[in-house]
Amino acid sequence: MLTACYLSLPTMTHYLYLHGFQSGPQSLKARETQAYLHAIAPEASFSSPQLSPYPAQAIAQVEALIDSIKQPLVLIGSSLGGYYATCLAERFGLPAVLINPAIRPEADLARFMGPLHNPYTGEHYTLGPQHMDELIALRPARLHAANYWLVLGTADEVLDWREAVRHYAGARTTVLNGDDHRLQGWPQCLPGLLGVAGKLAQRQAGI
Repeated sequence: MLTACYLSLPTMTHYLYLHGFQSGPQSLKARETQAYLHAIAPEASFSSPQLSPYPAQAIAQVEALIDSIKQPLVLIGSSLGGYYATCLAERFGLPAVLINPAIRPEADLARFMGPLHNPYTGEHYTLGPQHMDELIALRPARLHAANYWLVLGTADEVLDWREAVRHYAGARTTVLNGDDHRLQGWPQCLPGLLGVAGKLAQRQAGI
């Protein structure tokens, strides 16, 4: 049976998933999201590009992809991908779902500077101070809280969920008590994506 939320979906909403640090399109959350949309909203489309490990290149890559998408667009970003989604949401005026987003990734990633290996892709690369500077340069000057839905776990072992609550004050926020950085409860949040798309449709229609 179709829900009212489903009925409000644009016929071809595109969901663009941005993975986190040392991750990729094969991550479990990305696959869960794609499988859910395929089952519940088959007319919607989904993409999750393998992002460059270098911040400026990653943003340029996603900007080019956004420019090529002609449907209504919803960003989904996890961890570092949440930081990127924030940057792009502000640049393009897009709605974004942020899963345990990084707030100051230049501080979080500083200890990883040097040679690295991505276990998802097998890629070897090196992070240096210039890449931390790129992250800082990407930070938006201001946030429009209405653009965002935060999904946070209180037992996140990587990032402090309370910092995200403060940073995105006024945004729609779902807090999963005891959940971790991977966010085991993400599948139960997936129906909320349809609501995000429905609100997007209303906004674009001027309702």
